[in-house]
Amino acid sequence: MTNQQTPPTAPVSALQIEGLRKTFGAKTAVDDVSLAVPAGACYGIVGPNGAGKTTTLSMAVGLLRPDAGGVRVFGHDVWGDPVAAKALFGVLPDGYALPDRLTARELLHLLGALRGLERDEIEQRTDSLIDLMELGGAASTLIADYSAGMTKKIGIATAMLHNPGLLILDEPFESVDPVSALAIRRVLMEYVRSGGAVVISSHSMLLVESICTHVAVMVAGRVAADGTLAEVRAEGSLEEAFMRLAGSEPVNEELLAWFGR
Repeated sequence: MTNQQTPPTAPVSALQIEGLRKTFGAKTAVDDVSLAVPAGACYGIVGPNGAGKTTTLSMAVGLLRPDAGGVRVFGHDVWGDPVAAKALFGVLPDGYALPDRLTARELLHLLGALRGLERDEIEQRTDSLIDLMELGGAASTLIADYSAGMTKKIGIATAMLHNPGLLILDEPFESVDPVSALAIRRVLMEYVRSGGAVVISSHSMLLVESICTHVAVMVAGRVAADGTLAEVRAEGSLEEAFMRLAGSEPVNEELLAWFGR
């Protein structure tokens, strides 16, 4: 009798979103969204304003309860087993309000203590994150006095402090100056190289194209396309694929006939 071989176990996705749906009154913000983010991927979610990106990510991290569907992080149900699931990811939500009467160092120490980290470990990770985010000169400055870029950087540092396997970042580059954006990009790329997975939403096609391995295009609450970057952009650029999927029309030059000198 031949020995029967056990089929290989399918790898667990870093983030598995299945059939998410959310309505607000008569408006359907997210309509049957399903996505699978592989471990070790940098996954970009792009779409026009109102496409459902923030609503989807808010449900994915447990901030907004879905009307239907489910979310798993490394196999753990975000809504069924929230304590285990939330220990495995770090999040930068849209409009994240930090306690701005603390300094960056004080904030990281506080969050480290709340996470149950040892004092020496908190100190080591705080120093490391402040250096990574190029905040050394402002580590003792109140967050209330930070620029938009500096605030985003310390927000991402708080998401990374407990060493999660997944980062979920909603518009991490919005209102960020080029120098801060470069620092954030370097940190995220190094995080992915070390085996972590990152999900980012962004309006910048060039940025997503430069750092992401996978991408999903959302239009009107649905996923219009998803897969590897090469699969979604096909023969053109990601911006061209986005414009095609979003149904954007070229500018009607006749409407600007009055304009000019």
